[in-house]
Amino acid sequence: MLYIGNHTTSSKGYEKMAQQMIANGGNTFAFFTRNPRGGNAKAIDETDVKKFLSLAGDNGFGKIVAHAPYTMNCCAAKENLREFARNTMADDLKRMEYTPGNYYNFHPGSHVGQGAETGIQKIAEILNEVLTEEQTTTVLLETMAGKGSEVGRDFQELRRILDLVEKDHKMGICLDTCHVWDGGYDIVNDLDGVLTEFDQVIGLERLKAVHLNDSMNGLGSHKDRHAKIGEGQIGLEALVRVIRHPALKEIPFILETPNDDEGWTREIALLREEYEK
Repeated sequence: MLYIGNHTTSSKGYEKMAQQMIANGGNTFAFFTRNPRGGNAKAIDETDVKKFLSLAGDNGFGKIVAHAPYTMNCCAAKENLREFARNTMADDLKRMEYTPGNYYNFHPGSHVGQGAETGIQKIAEILNEVLTEEQTTTVLLETMAGKGSEVGRDFQELRRILDLVEKDHKMGICLDTCHVWDGGYDIVNDLDGVLTEFDQVIGLERLKAVHLNDSMNGLGSHKDRHAKIGEGQIGLEALVRVIRHPALKEIPFILETPNDDEGWTREIALLREEYEK
């Protein structure tokens, strides 16, 4: 089963997000938990959630992937920004329990000159404060392209965060194809090698979701500029190998390509067709 969909907006509500994804040909989706550039979150409508859960069950949806706001920087130098990150993640994880058993993805953050090791420690500190044994949500660290002072630019940095998290069984990884390509991992010519390295450093059992994006830039560019499927430097053939790879069966593939619903519908149909060949 290929679980594929696109990143949509939570302002529509859960039921409408699912309806839009069905119209797009998808059976999973990603959404921001709140304004991606701010801190506001809409109140949860329990009736809306119930309708979504019914619709998702009837249409064979895979796990959905919530995305924390871009403004959430767990390793910020300023304590007020870390407090915002701490409160946001804690609140988001409570809200996620209305749709239990899904994924909550976040960018590890930027150390803003403090150094990667300090950033890693600060990220783990917040995770240790907010993760609970009762939660059913798996929290995903996203692989990053390595621009600026981003933490998570390679598998080793993500591993060091995981090593410091006490409830690490509540943790996983979301691999972004554009980010790892821009970060220097050659998924075009050596996908098996990249996944073998991931397994050796982190463990493939931790890989819970994939952001499926082409890249406007070349291997190792550290730019993070997404391109439409087949229109970038990674290319359609390489991305089809990703969705077909036996190590990645049954996980959600999320399109974050620069598109609208019409464009995502075309991409989902194309990828389904190529997957079935």
